[in-house]
Amino acid sequence: MSLLLSPVEFKGLSLKNRVVMSPMCMHSAAEDGFVTDWHHVHYGARALGQVALIFPETLAVHKDGRIGPGDLGIWSDEHVSGLKRLVDGLHAFGAKVGAQIGHAGRASALPGVELLAPSAIPFLDDGPIPRAMTKEDISEMVASFGRAAQRVSDAGFDVLEIHGAHGYLLSEFLSPLANTRTDEYGNDAAGRYRVLREIIDEVKKVWGDRPLFVRVSTSDYADGGNVPESFIPYATWMKEQGVDLVDCSSGGIKMVRVNSFPGYQVPAAELIRKTVGIATSALGMIKSAKHAEEILQNGSADLVFVGRQLLREPFWVRGAADELEEHIPTPVQYTRYGSVWLNTPSEA
Repeated sequence: MSLLLSPVEFKGLSLKNRVVMSPMCMHSAAEDGFVTDWHHVHYGARALGQVALIFPETLAVHKDGRIGPGDLGIWSDEHVSGLKRLVDGLHAFGAKVGAQIGHAGRASALPGVELLAPSAIPFLDDGPIPRAMTKEDISEMVASFGRAAQRVSDAGFDVLEIHGAHGYLLSEFLSPLANTRTDEYGNDAAGRYRVLREIIDEVKKVWGDRPLFVRVSTSDYADGGNVPESFIPYATWMKEQGVDLVDCSSGGIKMVRVNSFPGYQVPAAELIRKTVGIATSALGMIKSAKHAEEILQNGSADLVFVGRQLLREPFWVRGAADELEEHIPTPVQYTRYGSVWLNTPSEA
């Protein structure tokens, strides 16, 4: 069997294949970040399509930390019941479910909120200037991630991912372009990592020894910013703290044009995986099953995160099976003849 369609295990959690639906903003939540019917239909279709692990969009740990209007939230215990219904439904269709938790920091597009950042540096030169966080702000932010992790557990999610990418708050702390602090939360790589270190420790108090991922932006695409090699120490520290996978994305700190092409972020995932000895993900314009299979066979990554292509093709995994000439289970409702009446499994 191909690697793409073969099972893989993280901390006792078995995934039926190595295809993951990447978290993508849908801006379709009800007021104050609650799940709607739209989410059940949208993510349920991908579960029926045999995606092994599905991440809904980022769940905001603070109401002012949403990326934009209509984003899902996890800053309140009241969010848990709706998220649990979503998770239970996806489980019923055979998928595992991940929760990515984060805070948008200075990159929030919510109207009327106070923007927070490690330093008072705007995202755009002529944009609003964020307030540099105090140590008290940081302590409260760390605690909010811990509370969110408890809600993730209560809602029954299988994987927890901390969002440290795309120019949002934790990405800002990790980047020398956004973090010019001279205290213990800046100054050098260890200082810039400190907030993420504290959040990982806080989250693990609740999450324990279950699968924990961290998404990072492996390149800032700007002079003086992070490059893939910058994440060798970061990933080493993550591994020491018990992180299971580094989810390797890029960009977001500066408004720059990125030369993107199929697999453009894979070299960073490969570098971190082979240098640090930690599992990584590959993502970014991965559209064909054969390309995904090549990435896995080359040892460049352990999972393939598929984003926009799964928006176009909810049953992309079934198409991947056809492309790789493999058989995967088919929901009996979608078989041509008697499987429903015979109540027997079918393959296609």
